[in-house]
Amino acid sequence: MDHSRAPVLEALQEFRRRGDVVYGPPGHKQGRGADPRVAEILGLDVFRSDVLSLNGLDDRRQSQGVLEQAQELMADAVGAEKAFFSTCGSSLSVKTAMLAVAGPGEKLLLSRNAHKSVIAAVIINGVQPVWVHPKFDDERHMAHPPEPGDVRDRLREHPDAKGMLLITPTDWGTCADIRGVADVCHARDVPLIVDEAWGAHLPFHPGLPTWGMDADADLVLTSVHKMGGAIEQSSVFHLQHDRISPVVLKQREDLLGTTSASSLVYATLDGWRRQMVEQGHALLDAALHRAERVRARLRELPGLRVMGGEIIEEGLAAEFDPLKIVVDVRDLGISGMQATEWLRTHCHIDMGGSDTCRITASITHSDDDETEKLLVESVHTLVERADTIERRPAVHLPPPGALELEQAVLPRDAFFGPAEQVPAERAVGRVAAETISPYPPGVPVVAPGEVITAEVVDYLRSGIAHGFLVSDSADSSLKTLRVLARP
Repeated sequence: MDHSRAPVLEALQEFRRRGDVVYGPPGHKQGRGADPRVAEILGLDVFRSDVLSLNGLDDRRQSQGVLEQAQELMADAVGAEKAFFSTCGSSLSVKTAMLAVAGPGEKLLLSRNAHKSVIAAVIINGVQPVWVHPKFDDERHMAHPPEPGDVRDRLREHPDAKGMLLITPTDWGTCADIRGVADVCHARDVPLIVDEAWGAHLPFHPGLPTWGMDADADLVLTSVHKMGGAIEQSSVFHLQHDRISPVVLKQREDLLGTTSASSLVYATLDGWRRQMVEQGHALLDAALHRAERVRARLRELPGLRVMGGEIIEEGLAAEFDPLKIVVDVRDLGISGMQATEWLRTHCHIDMGGSDTCRITASITHSDDDETEKLLVESVHTLVERADTIERRPAVHLPPPGALELEQAVLPRDAFFGPAEQVPAERAVGRVAAETISPYPPGVPVVAPGEVITAEVVDYLRSGIAHGFLVSDSADSSLKTLRVLARP
């Protein structure tokens, strides 16, 4: 296929050339009505590029096939049979994928280290989750993806499960044995969905972890805005084999997705695919070398533990994305959250993620010598000034296994059932009626239907005192918790 083409961008360019005047949405009329104060910050080109697909990029009947051509090029670029663009981020894409595999009351295997969007999907479609617990790393206090054996065991226990959802890479760059899990699933003729939100770049360089399509996954979801070059909310479904119908997938996406898709998302997805096919290997090669230089420099600094390939040697992950710079800062006497706040305030750099133990930075094809130097120098300054950072109450990290809560009630039933708000200490032993997700990374500690334990309450309350952000609970202070009402 001709990857020098970018059908969406070409259609947008032609729209501008024709000078079409639109008498429908968007109401700003390609910037004519934009507030100059807004345009001064965003630029008029943002509004000029905000065009509907129907009667805009394409005609009323979509006879030019603009979007279809762009999706075909994307599929060809990454070795998929089909590709579909989504403009609502992978948070919606994962819901769509789950709906395409399992319906209300049916079972679906799910990695328990899943993002809160997976829990939301379970609530929305009423699926019965069969949790596959991740491998817990005691030393790093980190969850790594489950192994093929874990999936095999759960499928034996639940032979009526409709498929498996695997999350890889994790927020920290550790990766699953996708092919091993795919083999286990396919031996029972059920599909494997891979939530590869952090892996849009993986198809374009052999020095990166295995790409889900190459490892025989049936459906792979990517968030191109995370490690690629498209704007926020850019997501793609990649599909192969016949275990998931492309017709069903598209219908489920139509059920949940917007009818006013953003041309900005489509255009940047289209352009990024072209860039990666033409220049991706060289760009990612430079990024890989840059990441290794950063990792080597940070390893020279006292008080830091920088994660790398040893995670594979220790048997904790099948692969590791070297473009993730993951740094444990506990030996500095501070948490990752404190480190992130200090770096933003004093060095004006925003880290990609943080938690109780660590900070993380993503190196992409967009970085250059200046951003590389700034990152290293800023973390060096953090190390030098760490003793000036005010100490906060310690987070009571739970022991291994304490986060594997009992699922007593289906998440949907608990979420929509009669509930009451009770003091946190009185919630122990009760069934949760809400999702509680410290963010980032947004992995729920408590999901609806799970039995709340004293260890979890202690962990969450100590986390709040330290500075956790919990935006999805009814009471963000967690002084009270929402639980299923007793009969």
